[in-house]
Amino acid sequence: MTRSKHLALSILLIGLMGCTKAPALKIYSLEIPAVGAVHSSPYRSKSIKVAYPQSLKEQISQKMYFSYSSSDRGNYQNSEWSNTVSKLLQGTFIEVLDSSRLFKAVLFDTSAANEDYRLESTVFAFSHSVRGTASYALVSIQFNLIDTNTGRLVKSKRFSYREETDSVDAQGYAAATNVALARLSRDLVRWLR
Repeated sequence: MTRSKHLALSILLIGLMGCTKAPALKIYSLEIPAVGAVHSSPYRSKSIKVAYPQSLKEQISQKMYFSYSSSDRGNYQNSEWSNTVSKLLQGTFIEVLDSSRLFKAVLFDTSAANEDYRLESTVFAFSHSVRGTASYALVSIQFNLIDTNTGRLVKSKRFSYREETDSVDAQGYAAATNVALARLSRDLVRWLR
């Protein structure tokens, strides 16, 4: 190869490398749903700690997961949540309960303060389901309310939502997830009353 051909090939390769940029990473977060303050509550003088959400089936990370069948799973390469799903959910539950005024104090599970109740949660589904032309955000979370003075389970309930997406991508999934979480937040406050 002559020197001029080698130089021309080098310039061409450098030019092509400059044109092949990876798409920018898009970051999505959970919106804190607006809930009204509850006027009367049996827990008004009590405190509650919101435990870090656990998961049995779903991976809990910053990745945004999707599936095209019951056995086919993946994650978006250029989109992710702004923090781990557990941290986002825990923060959401704390802010929702604080806004509702159901309890005197709503605490992180790392607080040194003693609490009257603990709210535990288990994530069963938190992903984007695509089946043909149908596309849904799936959110399924079970809550356990524990009386920490007796160690007794006060009540338990699983909330499940399947919210249709406007588009079959991470943006549509994030928007539909926020709609599902707004519904879950209202239902959680109603259930705790």
